[in-house]
Amino acid sequence: MTTTVSGAASDARFIGETGLAADVAALAEPVLVDLGFRLVRVAISGRDGTTVQIMAERPDGTITVEECVEISRNLSAVLDAHDPISGHYTLEISSPGIDRPLVRPSDFEDWAGYEAKIELKEAIAGRKRFRGVLEGVEDGEVRLEVELDQVGQQVIGLPIGMISEARLVLTDDLIREALRRSKQEMAAEASSEDAAE
Repeated sequence: MTTTVSGAASDARFIGETGLAADVAALAEPVLVDLGFRLVRVAISGRDGTTVQIMAERPDGTITVEECVEISRNLSAVLDAHDPISGHYTLEISSPGIDRPLVRPSDFEDWAGYEAKIELKEAIAGRKRFRGVLEGVEDGEVRLEVELDQVGQQVIGLPIGMISEARLVLTDDLIREALRRSKQEMAAEASSEDAAE
């Protein structure tokens, strides 16, 4: 398990990077925290040369294009100074997206009621992959309503420490909720701007 700089222990990322991506995450996370953001994920790919993708968000799950630009400026200076990646690379800052990775216990609470795919590090009862509706977190386990052979619909608990990957499934309900949250955030920003004037 990788420990992180951000958040309380109960809301720290439990899915961490390895190798070069872990080195970049260790440099990126303090910069993000200083700017008021949380690290979601670092991925390094070889497509079109080397691309370093950093997913970030505010604690409320939002991020704007302007904030991505601000993060890129601040992070570029740190990455240039420490030079963890040899050669030329492209830095890409993005939101987690609608079908986002779930990397903190709070993600499973925030998106309870929506469908997710979860993959475990080791099989439980011969199974490593699960897909179902999130029911939140309880006693260190992600609660997931799944369809089980010969049993039907059942809520199961998957230990957080055994999760290797988890993400939301893109559904019409999820898209509607993401749009609703986006509109709600825009209205709150407009309201705070009006109050400031």
